[in-house]
Amino acid sequence: MHILVLNGSPRVNGNTSAMVDAFVEGAQEKGHSVKVIAVCRKEIAGCVGCEYCHTRGGGRCVQQDDMEKIYEALEQADMLALASPVYYFGFTGQLQCAVSRFYALEKLGRVKQTALILSSGSDDVYEGCIYEYKESFTEYMGLEDKGIFTAFGDQNKSEEKLAELREFGRSL
Repeated sequence: MHILVLNGSPRVNGNTSAMVDAFVEGAQEKGHSVKVIAVCRKEIAGCVGCEYCHTRGGGRCVQQDDMEKIYEALEQADMLALASPVYYFGFTGQLQCAVSRFYALEKLGRVKQTALILSSGSDDVYEGCIYEYKESFTEYMGLEDKGIFTAFGDQNKSEEKLAELREFGRSL
């Protein structure tokens, strides 16, 4: 299976990245191919609502930026995982820009499964991210939810949490 992870963390060695690395390790041990795109290192503008994609664009966004690389990676992926620290009850702005640009697509290529990885400094802040994930991906795009993984406070980078993510990767 080909797995695409969109990591919305601006921190290279932060808590979210540690969770993503553990997931990738487990998935690769199982023989899966995993591509991680750090959206914070890309130039991706948010959707401007111009409707070009649904009128003259034939499913292509009028904006030509690094989102094109994500669209290309989606064409090869069987699974999409979103990963983000939770900032003010939502995805990071950088990941939100990428998520909003999925609007141009009718479907996510051959992607059939999805997962969500969230990190935070405190508990009970995940509802906004989980709502968008469930509504925009699992329901609207008709994808199978493989799991939602959260960590907060001392759970971040704990061996127990990282082991959980490794095992999730192995379970696919």
